[in-house]
Amino acid sequence: MLNRAALAGLPPAQRPAADPAQLRTRVLHFGLGAFHRAHQAVYTENAAAASGEPWGITAVAPRSVATVRALRAQDCLYSLTERHPDGDATRVVGSVIGALALGPDAEAVDALLAGPEVTVVTLTVTEKGYHRAPHGGLDLSAPEVAADLAAPRGAPLTTVIGRLATGLAGRMRRGAPPVSVVSCDNMAGNGAALRRVVRDFVRASAWPDRDRILDRMATAVAFPDTVVDRIVPATGPVTDGQVLPGLPGVRDALPVAGEPYRSWVLEDAFAGPRPPWERDGALFVPDVAPYQLTKLRLLNGSHSALAYLGRAAGLATVDAAMAAGWGERLVRALCSEVAPTLPTGGPDPGGYADDLVTRFRNPAIRHPLRQIGSDGSLKIPERWLPALRTLRERGATAPVLTLALAAWANETRPDPGRPRPGHRDPDLTDPAAPTLTACWAPSLSPIESVRALLRALGAPDLAEDDGLTTAVAERLPALRAGHVEI
Repeated sequence: MLNRAALAGLPPAQRPAADPAQLRTRVLHFGLGAFHRAHQAVYTENAAAASGEPWGITAVAPRSVATVRALRAQDCLYSLTERHPDGDATRVVGSVIGALALGPDAEAVDALLAGPEVTVVTLTVTEKGYHRAPHGGLDLSAPEVAADLAAPRGAPLTTVIGRLATGLAGRMRRGAPPVSVVSCDNMAGNGAALRRVVRDFVRASAWPDRDRILDRMATAVAFPDTVVDRIVPATGPVTDGQVLPGLPGVRDALPVAGEPYRSWVLEDAFAGPRPPWERDGALFVPDVAPYQLTKLRLLNGSHSALAYLGRAAGLATVDAAMAAGWGERLVRALCSEVAPTLPTGGPDPGGYADDLVTRFRNPAIRHPLRQIGSDGSLKIPERWLPALRTLRERGATAPVLTLALAAWANETRPDPGRPRPGHRDPDLTDPAAPTLTACWAPSLSPIESVRALLRALGAPDLAEDDGLTTAVAERLPALRAGHVEI
């Protein structure tokens, strides 16, 4: 089994870049999924190795106690395999030195949040982990949020936002040093979005000192915007472990894999000490918006379009969609269509599209379209709708985004029986699934269903755009039959 005792038997190139025994918890991370372990944890380990500073991470799993147990059993070590088209390269990552569960380990989480050694908190909890209302603030009507607000002090909380806000409040009360809270989730203005929901939770609490806490947070807690990028397919359930490639006898219960490419752009607005991530290639800039919108609208936007069109055609992975006759055309056409909506100062859209085609074609990744397509009601308002609004306001027809929207609409249609090309697969999850299904009431015409779906996405303005809703509805029959025409 992989653990610290096994490290001495590994080739030097496959051992952690920094000795885990020399690291201390200076970063607290919420979200113990594959992406964090293949992205921020790697940057942090390489930064610690390059600087000689003891930047270690304690990671908090919001739900999976099994993952916490498995990681602890391995001394928090795990393997990362980079999947190149011509072969894999595997190494062990050791920057995560502690693992906690959000509920059972609440006291330990709060102690770290309030402690002076932790000066950076990071999050990868996906869009739905922020519990945002359509107006962007915290959804106080969400049952989990309401339960956390009503819970007595010291009681277990179920949301990351509740736990984070409560822990930061404790930090403010103790007068601990300033801290930076870094969202690494795919949302435009993710730092500002996180700041708003955290402050909304404090404001809605029954704490008698909430106003003083908010005043202190205004100067002692920073929420920089960031853009993270690496394709990391979801991992399977925790098992008894798989043998590491090239390392007979060493088993890992929590392996992760990712593409060779990775990048990280951060707003240079931290409140205190942070890992020198730039030593591993991270980019610190005054304004991340050009990078953020380019990534959201081109990479994430193309990913979602490939997901829904690919599933309509009966395909399962990104590389399979790219191998179809329409895959590359879709990516390049979407990037070209959306490029005029991007601000200046970011990556060149044409070169970015070239890179996306190369990355998406990688046959070693096999990124499931099901993973990308899940939670579409939360992703599409970020990835497609702002650009679509801009183009429609300029009088453009936006045929590629219209087609993508039709493919998503087709995915939401309830279809009993066995999934087949052009029909909805019940394993695609969405928190708004009941609402989306209701948009296909038998009494509604296809155009009326499209309008209802757009309203469910929080886009009543687009729902009233007759040209758009008609164009989307006209695409549905072909998609339902499994035909993709770019």
